[in-house]
Amino acid sequence: MGYWLMAILLLFVWFSLWLRMRGYRVKNGGDIEPRMTPLSMAVQELVATSGGIYLAIIALTSFLKLDMPERITILQATVDPLALGAITLALVQPLVAIIAKKLIGR
Repeated sequence: MGYWLMAILLLFVWFSLWLRMRGYRVKNGGDIEPRMTPLSMAVQELVATSGGIYLAIIALTSFLKLDMPERITILQATVDPLALGAITLALVQPLVAIIAKKLIGR
């Protein structure tokens, strides 16, 4: 019973979104301009920053010929330690920037 209810709910959500998109297309003459939201910009910046950090860490470990484990297990999840470090640094970076800004006084 629960699966049917979930399927019907998802169908209604999809149908509502489809009707809204159709209304926007008719209203705008078929053109839909992508619009950047603060959330989408923040996610884009987080992914770009963590990707850059990841590439830098990979290049550094390769250059220094460091032996790193391929996978580590944290709370029953197996992850790449370099990727975990990169995403952690990217998540902490805005906090460090705010603290540094307050300490320096700019």
